[in-house]
Amino acid sequence: MTVRPIIFADRESLGRALAAELADSIEAAIAERGTFVLGCPGGRTPVSTYEALADEFARRGTDISGLVIAMMDDYVMATPGGWAHVPEDAHNSCVRFAKAEIQQVLNRGLPVERRIPDSAVLLPDPADPAAYETQLDELGGIDFFVLASGAGDGHVAFNPPGSDIESDTRVVELAEQTRRDNLATFPDFAGLDEVPTHGVTVGIGTIRRVTKRGAMIAVGADKREAVRRLTEGEGYDPSWPATVYRTIPGVGLYIDEAAAGEPAGVESR
Repeated sequence: MTVRPIIFADRESLGRALAAELADSIEAAIAERGTFVLGCPGGRTPVSTYEALADEFARRGTDISGLVIAMMDDYVMATPGGWAHVPEDAHNSCVRFAKAEIQQVLNRGLPVERRIPDSAVLLPDPADPAAYETQLDELGGIDFFVLASGAGDGHVAFNPPGSDIESDTRVVELAEQTRRDNLATFPDFAGLDEVPTHGVTVGIGTIRRVTKRGAMIAVGADKREAVRRLTEGEGYDPSWPATVYRTIPGVGLYIDEAAAGEPAGVESR
């Protein structure tokens, strides 16, 4: 499947458009069945969407107590007992990001009884990655997955180039280019030596299997190569793992003008 990208003037207008779409879906699902599972990446790309979604919820007074945040990945470290999350207070912790940059942001402006509870923020456990597959299945899958592509190697979550289309949630060794990309994502790293070498991540197969709808977001001039790769070809290309987005039903490709460059066949908003 080839997906035609939609170009927005900037990341803020992109965030507002996607947030309005998400807010409608979340409100409808929670009213109908009491829950909605939102798949979320950490990092820079989705921040404007999270901010705009918080504004939507506050303006509407939405009850998001049934909203579940399912994160994609986290850095891990080796311990005597096996793999473990990096410390939650670390600047690059996805546990910290999930709570401070997503849960707390979305909850702001809402009364306590309408907020996302702590128990509804989920991450894969590096000590038992397979349990995340079971947990997502028990939730009925991910209603909407917000996706982003690595700038330099097309990683999605922490899936490196060459990831198998059937790969599940697992601990992986991070590709060097992924680690270099994350120097920009987490600017508090002093250099490449400080970037962890491993992470726990949902797999390409996980994304394909559990996602009902989704959107791939690319913003900023450093994502122009990513946009080129995401708009060329069809289906999943293991050399650019983020192309898995093309296997998701009803997926959208949302990019801003800075990322657009000169891709073919675009719709501007």
